Amino acid sequence: MSFNLSKDEIFETVRMVQAENLDIRTITMGINILDCRGGNGEETGRKVRDKIVNYAHNLVEVGEDIEKEYGIPIINKRIAVTPAAMIADGLSINDTITVARYLDRAAQEVGVNFLGGFSAWCIRDLRGEIGQ
Repeated sequence: MSFNLSKDEIFETVRMVQAENLDIRTITMGINILDCRGGNGEETGRKVRDKIVNYAHNLVEVGEDIEKEYGIPIINKRIAVTPAAMIADGLSINDTITVARYLDRAAQEVGVNFLGGFSAWCIRDLRGEIGQ
């Protein structure tokens, strides 16, 4: 992996890391999971997990390589997915929870700090089903 940075840019970055405690808070990989819809929560969840693991299997390693190469701490490595409620539309609450478990499993497998895109839409959609 290489980037085209000038010596001045590198020295300025090193100065900011040392003198101003610069860190890069987050690197984020975006993954579109709209094509992962299956007939039920289990099938959908499996497809989601497989896609995330396939695309992000080395995200943390790449972030760590960037940290080592440039000496810049990267605090969080995260994945942002399409709002899960878009693929869970019409699934039961239990199926939606199954999809959430697969999302959690995928995040654990690839070692990211955060995986976002599930809660905002799902909370909105589930409120109607649970009477809130």
